[in-house]
Amino acid sequence: MIYLSNAFSLNMLELRSQAICVEIQPVLPGDVPLEAVSIIGHEDTASLVSHILGRNCPVNRDTVLLTVDDLLFVAQYHGQRLAEGATQLPQDAQLEFYRITIKLA
Repeated sequence: MIYLSNAFSLNMLELRSQAICVEIQPVLPGDVPLEAVSIIGHEDTASLVSHILGRNCPVNRDTVLLTVDDLLFVAQYHGQRLAEGATQLPQDAQLEFYRITIKLA
């Protein structure tokens, strides 16, 4: 699967019996595939990401357990707390995109 999120957590990984490697690469917004399933957990962040990507990225608070074959794209917000209902980035804030790949170590 391919996912789009506003965060990455170790809780997304099955860390039981084997070592894994997490590869994090910065990407451009245009690199986020259209088929990426939104698992963005915050409404304001979903609105911002939708605006930047030019497509609907709905709020979806599903819990996801990533496997070796999955890709996770993260829209990481940097800045002061968003105002409620924000659809554009505040001045001095930025949204950076990353591709996270899980590999066996």
